[in-house]
Amino acid sequence: MTAAHAYLDRLSTLLDALKSGPTADAIQVTAAAVAAAARADRQLFVFGTGHSHMLAEEVLYRAGGLACAVPILSAATMLHEGAVSGSALERTEGLVAPIIARYGLGQGDVLIVISNSGVNAAPLDAARIGREAGATVVALTSLDYSTAAAAGRTRLADLADIVIDNGIEAGDAIAALPGSDLRAGPASTVVGAAILNAIVVEVAHALAQDGDPPVFRSANMPDAAENNARLVARYRDRNPHLR
Repeated sequence: MTAAHAYLDRLSTLLDALKSGPTADAIQVTAAAVAAAARADRQLFVFGTGHSHMLAEEVLYRAGGLACAVPILSAATMLHEGAVSGSALERTEGLVAPIIARYGLGQGDVLIVISNSGVNAAPLDAARIGREAGATVVALTSLDYSTAAAAGRTRLADLADIVIDNGIEAGDAIAALPGSDLRAGPASTVVGAAILNAIVVEVAHALAQDGDPPVFRSANMPDAAENNARLVARYRDRNPHLR
């Protein structure tokens, strides 16, 4: 077996584990909360810093995605304007309050906060702000990693109404390297995207039973232009990224 195959096998094991146990239950509970929010014309917000911001973007204007999903994004906490500075900023308390304020997060919304390590200041502050606003706060995190990293400090999981454990070991990378204690092959992006899309599918399925679900079509498919324009018109004023 090649190293690449071993990595993919390990990913497959992690993905299979999402279908049973506490993580599967948490996905269902989260989906129920998001469906209830959508039915009440509220929204799903997703926040992450560093590489986790890619998972927030995963929910935005995506083929098969929910039109009521809104990523909370700030370039300063991403990587493209400075990976080292962004990493420092996500550890800075008080940074995210003015970022979240522009999104109108409030009572009845759902906020998914993504942090694999579960201990940095920005995601913890986001969870606190979400709770104060009356949103249902969901932590998407690694309990193994956050427990190892916290050393007695508060974890993201401690602040959330619902905790989704991605099942990934501390350190994220899952492929051992010969002759070294280093590891390669992070897993949190692949597993996190699968979890988010599993929630989206569950929500879309529930909303489809009510009638016309607010789901985007791929732009190159039949009837996409009309469907997507209708959804953009409905949510544009509440999603600064639907411009």
